[in-house]
Amino acid sequence: MRFYVVKVNALLKCTVLAAIVLLAALIVYFSEGEVTAVFQQKRDLPIYSVDYPEKKVALTFDCAWGSEDIPQILNTLKEHDVKASFFMIGVWAEKNPEAVKMIAEHGHDVANHSYSHFRMGSIDNGKIRTEIIKCDSVLEKLTGKKVELFRAPYGDYNNNVVRIAKELNHFTIQWDVDSLDWRPGIKPEEIKSRVLKNVKNGSILLFHNDTPHTAKILPGIITALKDRGYGFIPVSELIYRENYEIDHTGRQIRKN
Repeated sequence: MRFYVVKVNALLKCTVLAAIVLLAALIVYFSEGEVTAVFQQKRDLPIYSVDYPEKKVALTFDCAWGSEDIPQILNTLKEHDVKASFFMIGVWAEKNPEAVKMIAEHGHDVANHSYSHFRMGSIDNGKIRTEIIKCDSVLEKLTGKKVELFRAPYGDYNNNVVRIAKELNHFTIQWDVDSLDWRPGIKPEEIKSRVLKNVKNGSILLFHNDTPHTAKILPGIITALKDRGYGFIPVSELIYRENYEIDHTGRQIRKN
């Protein structure tokens, strides 16, 4: 009788071991499919674009280096009656307080681009929080305006970045149209072509200040978009603030 029990236990152990090996093999085999997805954490996405009911887009500018072209950019926006969103590094804001104040006085979004321009996806949670809070403090002190929009430097984020920004009452904003205006050697017509080719209702367009071409070609880009029937609103007016979801492409959609 004892011999019989030992044989059953051994068989059970072999069966369990075989099942574990089989499961491991399935996970490896379906590494790009549904089995892996079960074990992966759901990705939290920022807002890349908005399912907006009208033909509107948002111009955004990342400010991290010089500021000499800010007056020209602001004059162009004023001449064309366009309000935009400026994502500013805290260190940049401290070095260029008058530029920050001008942006705010012209009625544009004053938005957070972190304090130090670190890659947010590679720093710990405490540092992520500090980077956002410290930049907020600088911008709010200079403008007297509450900051509610955040964009991670280099577009580099993970779930923790999106979650912590949300905890700090910020909407994390990316873009779906990248002008690549920062790229060395890019030609003005390439920048314009990229924008016009990829824009759609609810697009968020990415530009930078302190580039060789952006301030100069901005009037032509705005005019070309207007000729196609597009209007302009800042990100703060484009996004939905409640009763929404974000699909797998990062497009913000109002729930029914």
